[in-house]
Amino acid sequence: MGLFDRFGPKGREARILKKHGARVANRRAQNVDRWDSIRALSSLGSPEAVEALLRRFTFRVDPSITDQEEKDAAFQAVVAVGEDAVPSVVHALRRDPSIAWPLKCLEQLVSEEELVGILLGLLSDMSTEYERDPDRKIQVLGILEEHSDPRIASAVLPFLEDVNETARFHAVGTLLAQPNAETASKELFARLGQDDSLRLRVKLLDGFIDSNWAVPDSVIAAVRENIPSGYHVSTSGKISRGGAV
Repeated sequence: MGLFDRFGPKGREARILKKHGARVANRRAQNVDRWDSIRALSSLGSPEAVEALLRRFTFRVDPSITDQEEKDAAFQAVVAVGEDAVPSVVHALRRDPSIAWPLKCLEQLVSEEELVGILLGLLSDMSTEYERDPDRKIQVLGILEEHSDPRIASAVLPFLEDVNETARFHAVGTLLAQPNAETASKELFARLGQDDSLRLRVKLLDGFIDSNWAVPDSVIAAVRENIPSGYHVSTSGKISRGGAV
C-alpha cells in the first residue's frame, strides 16, 4: 500500500467509514459519540456514508427525544446526497425489518411514480402466507394506501387473502383508495362475505357506501349472514347504515 493510499483522501474516507459507521450502528455507544459519528459521515456525502447512516434507523435509544434527533440528523444527511443515495435506501427497504425511515428518505429522493414502482417491487417479493414478522409487508401496504396509481390495484389484490388480518385490512384500504377500485369489486364483495374481522368488514361496508356500490346477487346471501350490526343490505343490494331502507 502506497503512502497516498494510506493517508490520502480515499484512505481518510475509508477510516471514517470504518470507525464512524460502526459507532452509528451501535445502540450501546454514548449518545455524544454517535452524534459525532453522524456528523463525520454526513461530511462525506457519499453513497458509502449513506449505507452507514441508514443503520441508525434500525434501533431505538433512550431518551426518545435523543433518538428522534439522531434519526432526523441521519435523515437529513441521507437526503442531502440526492439520487446517489437511492440504491442504498432501496437496499435498506429490502433488508431492514422496520422501513419507516428509509421510506421517509425515499419520498424525498424520487418522484411519486418512482416511489410507487419501488414499493410494488418490494410487494411482489412478499408472500400472503404466514410470516413470523410481517411488519415490512404491513408498512408497504399502509404506505400504498396513501397513493393513487393504476398499477396498485392488481398488485395489492392477492393480499386480500393474506393470513395476517392487519395486512388484509390495509389491502382493503389501499384497493378502496384507488380510482380503478371497481376492477377489484368482485373480490372485495367476496371478502365482505367471508372475513371474520369486524373492523375489516366495517371498512369494506363504509367504502362501498361511499362509492355507492351495490352488493351483487351472487354474494348477497353471504354478505347478509356476515354483515355487522348497524348496517343493512336491501333486496336490491343497496347498503345503508342503520335500519332497513
